[in-house]
Amino acid sequence: MASGVQVADEVCRIFYDMKVRKCSTPEEIKKRKKAVIFCLSADKKCIIVEEGKEILVGDVGVTITDPFKHFVGMLPEKDCRYALYDASFETKESRKEELMFFLWAPELAPLKSKMIYASSKDAIKKKFQGN
Repeated sequence: MASGVQVADEVCRIFYDMKVRKCSTPEEIKKRKKAVIFCLSADKKCIIVEEGKEILVGDVGVTITDPFKHFVGMLPEKDCRYALYDASFETKESRKEELMFFLWAPELAPLKSKMIYASSKDAIKKKFQGN
């Protein structure tokens, strides 16, 4: 089901910046995004970056001890969101890094919000695959 919701250019730019790891100075690495949360605009017609809802790599270990726990704490209890999280973890073989896409739809979110976010998920995923 297509919702007709558009994806803001800034959302695509952030995805590309998080996906592509460039050789950077230590200062540039600190400014890289570890996590970003996206929401629908007030008119529900565009997926945008939610203001103030990001974690920078430079914050990890300084102001944020557990980035994933902090990330989950940034998600609203009563509304839906999309998010990107740059996960780092170790397996038996090696250290891995994966960029993860989330659709957050908590039980307490309104049904209409869940439906709009679920039906708009393909639009944002297609934009991400194109980059």
